[in-house]
Amino acid sequence: MNKQLLLGDEAIAQGAIDAGLSGIYAYPGTPSTEITEYVQQSPVARERNIHCRWSSNEKTAMEAALGMSFVGKRSMVCMKHVGMNVAADCFVNSAITGVRGGLMVVAADDPSMHSSQNEQDSRFYGNFALIPMLEPSNQQEAYDMAYDGFRFSEETGEPVLMRIVTRLAHSRSGVEAKALQPQNAMNMEGSDPKQFILLPGIARRRYKMLLEKQAGLVRASEASPYNVYADGPNKKMGIIACGIAYNYLMESYPEGCEYPVLKIGQYPLPEKQLRQLVADCGEILVLEDGQPVVEKMLKGYLGMGIRVKGRTDGTLPPDGELNPDIVARAVGKDFKPFFMPSPIVEVRPPALCEGCGHRDMYTVLTEVLRAEYPTHKVFSDIGCYTLGAMAPFNAIDSCVDMGASITMAKGAADGGLRPAVAVIGDSTFTHSGMTGLLDCVNENTPVTIVISDNETTAMTGGQDSAGTGKLEAICIGLGVRPEHVRVVVPLKKNYEEMKQVLREELDYPGVSVIIPRRECIQTLARKKRASKK
Repeated sequence: MNKQLLLGDEAIAQGAIDAGLSGIYAYPGTPSTEITEYVQQSPVARERNIHCRWSSNEKTAMEAALGMSFVGKRSMVCMKHVGMNVAADCFVNSAITGVRGGLMVVAADDPSMHSSQNEQDSRFYGNFALIPMLEPSNQQEAYDMAYDGFRFSEETGEPVLMRIVTRLAHSRSGVEAKALQPQNAMNMEGSDPKQFILLPGIARRRYKMLLEKQAGLVRASEASPYNVYADGPNKKMGIIACGIAYNYLMESYPEGCEYPVLKIGQYPLPEKQLRQLVADCGEILVLEDGQPVVEKMLKGYLGMGIRVKGRTDGTLPPDGELNPDIVARAVGKDFKPFFMPSPIVEVRPPALCEGCGHRDMYTVLTEVLRAEYPTHKVFSDIGCYTLGAMAPFNAIDSCVDMGASITMAKGAADGGLRPAVAVIGDSTFTHSGMTGLLDCVNENTPVTIVISDNETTAMTGGQDSAGTGKLEAICIGLGVRPEHVRVVVPLKKNYEEMKQVLREELDYPGVSVIIPRRECIQTLARKKRASKK
């Protein structure tokens, strides 16, 4: 047994490796990226031939992980919260197929939207799919839940969702590891040979089986070591603390809380402990990082006339992440913030790196569009190039979700906008832009699509991009005329050439693709440093 200083993400990865993981599938997305990166860098993972290549998107990752479970091996799929939307089709149906080898789905939520478009709470997905969920309060629990979660998945025959938040993912603590387990042997035997064939007749039967498991899942939560009821002398209020919120609460009570506390780390909610808390206390305070999932459930089904406080009644802020100061204020404790913003240092907005090819692309794009095409609109996407919304470029008019640039440009063009321009990165294009391009090709929609290719997934740290070396072939294969797939090198010396190419394709009354290609300066610098060692 050894103790390591690990990020929450790293603790999950180490727990999975030690539990006999055979494959991890993911698309990079903050704050989940480091889970897969840790496995990729692990000597044990290399020795055991654990699959750890990046997937094209979260849907393909989820489906591949289910496929590994199909053959009886233990698999993990990781994503940020908005990735759950992409994976949802397979994720929800995997609850009905069930699993053979243990399958853990890790969703890293981002309260306060540090690097995201929304604050959605992945626990809604777990409740929606009717599967068990785990929510660690610290790094040791993150490790333990990953280590034990595969066994629990195999015992229940269901995938297990582990929900973490940014602060847990990206903070470090000492983690004590457990014994390394062997990987499962391949095993495709099961009591139901048609388990994974979701024709309606089979799906209806298996859905009834899923419903019949729910009472057992509640009993498992009631017996779980991650759901702990701690009594307190002051019964005026009872506190439910979910995941990392329990740590925030304990910072106000280093000697133990005066109120009864129910710590929640496993779902569905443990009804026995909940009813005990309600019976003992005058009112309930729910502490949960994210949306008021538990708070609304209590208000909805307890039906006992007890007051439930939290995010919906103003006791806690309705948005943003929790912290120890917010929790202290909610329980009536005096507090002094440790970190106060300096009145001198101003916040510097994010910006594209100096020397980035996206800069050259936007410089040319804005110069031509503003001077020559006054009715233009530019639909952008998720990636470093989203910073084109900031000064000095102020170049884009939308950024909604992965892949939406091309399809929004298509819809706007269908509505009569000329010119309609889409800007998308190489990794985002292969993640979810290709189908939108196919829609454009099928109708010969007059759109100009700029695939800004820096040959990596730069925004999340330089992971491999699925489209590297393939973009022209993909576009031509989807039906774009070869003469309207144009590659340029985004450098100042090429500005006039880039402008001319852009004018020609903006004036073309059909689908055109321009690919400004230059390697990300950050990944290039890392390669140069590595070559000198």
